Amino acid sequence: MYKVIGATKSRAFRVMWMLEELGEAYQQVDAGPRSEEAMKYNPLGKIPALVDGDAVLTDSVAIMTYLGDKHGKLTAPAGTIDRARQDAMTFWLIDEFDAILWAAAKHSFVFPEDRRVPEIKDSLKTEFLRSADLLADRLEGPFLMGEHMSHADILACHCVNWSIGAKFPRINDKLGAWAATMRDRPAFKAAQEKVAG
Repeated sequence: MYKVIGATKSRAFRVMWMLEELGEAYQQVDAGPRSEEAMKYNPLGKIPALVDGDAVLTDSVAIMTYLGDKHGKLTAPAGTIDRARQDAMTFWLIDEFDAILWAAAKHSFVFPEDRRVPEIKDSLKTEFLRSADLLADRLEGPFLMGEHMSHADILACHCVNWSIGAKFPRINDKLGAWAATMRDRPAFKAAQEKVAG
């Protein structure tokens, strides 16, 4: 059984959702960043971490990539054109969605108050909306990569949800409707129930 280390309202949810989609059993340890529990698994105190036997893996996207490759689901096969396209989408999401939200979080509550620049958040919100519009234009099927779900969908939907929690402006209707269908998936709801529990 896998062990997911990370607070429920964090990037750990991505890993939990993916494990639910894969139908793999896991135990979740609700640890916050830089907590004593998190430090046991990652000397930097970052979450999430995934324990698989004796191995400890870190970084939510690296963990999702590993799980997809290991179980042969929610990913295109390595060494294929489809995988290269999926990786390009994943890296774009890290740069254009996740990094923007993380920058806003740092200037909201992560940095010490004397290092925060609240004024930057308006430009980050504008940039996020621009990226959301670009992503909506690229959406041609039920999933980001077309007919088959991949971990890129989990990453993108988690970022959309994060933007809502961070009180970013409402994204365009097309991407919003897509995210709603993702949140309606049984695996998403199962991971959420663990959050509530």
